[in-house]
Amino acid sequence: MIKRLVQGVALLLVAVPALLCGFGRFRTLFTIFAHMYSQMPGIVGDYLRIAFYRLALEQCSLDSRVSFGSFFAHPEARVGEGVYIGSYCVLGRVHIGARTQIASAVQVLSGKHQHARDAEGRISGSDQGSFTTVAIGADCWIGAGAIVMADIGDHVTIGAGAIVTKPIPANSVAVGNPARVLSA
Repeated sequence: MIKRLVQGVALLLVAVPALLCGFGRFRTLFTIFAHMYSQMPGIVGDYLRIAFYRLALEQCSLDSRVSFGSFFAHPEARVGEGVYIGSYCVLGRVHIGARTQIASAVQVLSGKHQHARDAEGRISGSDQGSFTTVAIGADCWIGAGAIVMADIGDHVTIGAGAIVTKPIPANSVAVGNPARVLSA
């Protein structure tokens, strides 16, 4: 009961910033507030971050946790129930399944083609890239420092430092650069 009361207070405290960013629709303000809340320390920061994301992302469970230094770069994200996101993670367009745990310093990119090259070979800005949503299934473990650019099925373990460039099937373990399935 106390936890629900604290969650309610946190929602009230972030209501104005969420309203100012249009509940995630005004990207510049969303980014400012996402960065601001990522730097709030301790348990107070944990409650304020998850409350802000509850109001600003497509979907976010209040019963999840986003640790210090972590933030979502895009409001087109979904966070299932009981998700844990460690410190210093950067998350793009991602759908994270229930009870998934993401260790520290993980990056989940919005696909593999965010920056294109023009006919002269010059790299374009991210506003001209192709963003996709990466799906991470339920009950997964993503090891520290992993980089995820492709979908991951349910019940998957991704080793620390792995770079996921191709989809990983459910019920498997993948490690390395690029990530390869060890067992299924």
